[in-house]
Amino acid sequence: MTPASTANAPYVARDLAHIWHPCTQMKDHEREMPMIPIRRGEGVWLEDFGGRRYLDAVSSWWVNLFGHANPRINDAVRAQLERLEHVILAGFTHEAIIELSEALTSLAPQGLTRCFYADNGSAAVEVAVKMSFHYWRNVGRAQKRRFVTLSNSYHGETLGALAVGNVELYKSVYRPLLMDVITVPSPDCFDREPGESWADHSRRKFADMESALARHAHEVAAVIVEPLVQCAGGMRMYDPVYLAMLREACDRHEVHLIADEIAVGFGRTGTMFACEQAGIRPDLMCLSKGLTGGYLPLSVVMTPEPLFAAFYDEYTRLNAFLHSHSYTGNALACAAARATLGIFREDRVIERNRELAVHLGERVRALADHPHVAEVRQCGMIAAVELARDKATREPYPWQERRGLIVYRHGLERGALLRPIGNVVYFMPPYVITPEEIDFMVDVAREGIEQATRA
Repeated sequence: MTPASTANAPYVARDLAHIWHPCTQMKDHEREMPMIPIRRGEGVWLEDFGGRRYLDAVSSWWVNLFGHANPRINDAVRAQLERLEHVILAGFTHEAIIELSEALTSLAPQGLTRCFYADNGSAAVEVAVKMSFHYWRNVGRAQKRRFVTLSNSYHGETLGALAVGNVELYKSVYRPLLMDVITVPSPDCFDREPGESWADHSRRKFADMESALARHAHEVAAVIVEPLVQCAGGMRMYDPVYLAMLREACDRHEVHLIADEIAVGFGRTGTMFACEQAGIRPDLMCLSKGLTGGYLPLSVVMTPEPLFAAFYDEYTRLNAFLHSHSYTGNALACAAARATLGIFREDRVIERNRELAVHLGERVRALADHPHVAEVRQCGMIAAVELARDKATREPYPWQERRGLIVYRHGLERGALLRPIGNVVYFMPPYVITPEEIDFMVDVAREGIEQATRA
């Protein structure tokens, strides 16, 4: 457990008196998980009220790209604050959102020319699902109303997003509230046969998708996938060839392809967008998280012109897409996003990420020989270590043993924010991390894994 700080204690008490935290069993804060109040951040580091520092190895839930309190993003938000904080986006617009939209359409896969904004990742998925359904209705094919999703997928926790995901931990309780979807086995390469390549496994697993589309295309609006990495599903990964095959099949069966790039976009997998590695363009692309560099909630769904055109009509036809959020296109969030994209443009971020990813991969692969590590895998600036009770059979530790929690607590003791997903210890740090900080982060994780697998 992290040593208690008298400076932290008053904030912890005030927090626990009123705040219900996300993705948390609140009773854990009594003993299992110490509450850490943060007073400031700088670069990859967070600092509590007692002066203790923690390396943010998970980018504060995968959103922070260029470090906490980044001076360039700070300046952009500050300047925007002096001009305009927010304005209704229905019938009005502003410079920050115009410039952001121009920048996004120049970066995205060619042909994604329209930007529909929302507040967060789940909201973007809701928009994409509704937009696909509504498109088919507008073009006279209202029977196309179902969605195909991959097993172990995650797309958010509002009801529509939850329905098209497949992580039981989040979904099972709410199943009676959710629409029925078609679930296809994931191409997750953790399940490949001995000696089978990622590409061969992904090709073989595509047979399940092809079969589902052949049977159901007449009633399917869209397939939704997380390109290359199923993040909340334990950082499970697959080969880009699957996306290329999916794009061809969706075209052939006249089904939309929704790419949920919320967690994997903006350089996280080694290219600006994960879909680039397959050379494809989705019909709808959902972006959020890193879009604002981790500063403010903002998401966007990008579409091609023909999809937009299906909603462009006389008012009396009632074909408009009437989805809205009060804070859609918030000017402060757009300013942060515009500054974030400016850093990508000016600082050769993708190239530097590739160099950092090589160093991260070398350090993490050294854990592969551990007797309780079933697999070490990596996709760009995402690396994961899968723990197992039995290395040979890959038998997992029972979830009730909470081995990952031991790693988490050790990380806090040593000054690193590691937040394993079950038995998977992963690294998704901000891009401003140094090789020396990567060394520290991986060393702390290695120590935590030793503790977690000792008994």
